[in-house]
Amino acid sequence: MTKPSLLVLAAGVGSRYGGLKQLDTFGPHGETIIDYSIYDAIRSGFGKIVFVIRKDIEEAFKEKLSKKYESQIDVRYVFQELDAIPEGFSVPSGRKKPWGTGHAILVAKNEIQEPFGVINGDDFYGSHSFQVMCDYLSKAQDTPEYLDYSMVGYVLRNTLSDYGSVSRGVCTADECNNLKSVVEYTNIERNGSAARYTAEDGTVSNLSGDETVSMNMWGFTPSLFGFLDEQFISFLQKHGNEMKSEFFIPTVINDLIHRHLARVRINKTHACWFGVTYPEDKKTVISSIQSLINQGIYPEKLW
Repeated sequence: MTKPSLLVLAAGVGSRYGGLKQLDTFGPHGETIIDYSIYDAIRSGFGKIVFVIRKDIEEAFKEKLSKKYESQIDVRYVFQELDAIPEGFSVPSGRKKPWGTGHAILVAKNEIQEPFGVINGDDFYGSHSFQVMCDYLSKAQDTPEYLDYSMVGYVLRNTLSDYGSVSRGVCTADECNNLKSVVEYTNIERNGSAARYTAEDGTVSNLSGDETVSMNMWGFTPSLFGFLDEQFISFLQKHGNEMKSEFFIPTVINDLIHRHLARVRINKTHACWFGVTYPEDKKTVISSIQSLINQGIYPEKLW
């Protein structure tokens, strides 16, 4: 049986963080967050790692990160560049923002022919989440009735920063724990034990904090790439001349669900999630990782 692959989205520019989060160190021996993700992926049973990076960070990325585990697992690289778009379209002058998570996954289509997981390179997902995802993907198989996709769900309040707003995919599920919809909220802030969301028009909505959210930890079969091709063209036709518009993967998933083409199983996890959206988050992440080491969940030195 072919082992599932893991696609790591690591092309972000870290504008709010003030630097390359994917290369910053958080573990006691200089480990990055990606190091912990790859460690968890290997011991969970993934068979290949595909990194989505930018060409301008390729040398530093390979030197600091992937040389550590290229001898332990198959490692590939693809590049998310602004000009990686279909023929007939062009990048608007002055645009610097990447095209978004849907585009980041799409650029990997030639390297993946098996079920695969998707994660952000700057998020700490926890060991249990990787095991849950790998177990599901090892059995994932499209049928004539539906495409067999999945996601790992977290509790909203456990994913918020104390230092500013964040983007989260807020999910609703049916009685069988299949995803009904996921809506990208781009300005969520902590509000005590709850949360609040500020829309682009300034409208503020309260959230309980109990909502299930997607932290961009998805499970797909290769059938996704055809739909990404189709919808990215549609996106560019509508928004390709904008400076900051993004092609979000939840938009594609919502469409497939509403067209009754995909079933997306929500796999909930008890794993801890840590994020580094802002520089102030770093101290919290370092402390949280050290606590997991003290509990024996991770060794003092990974590699």
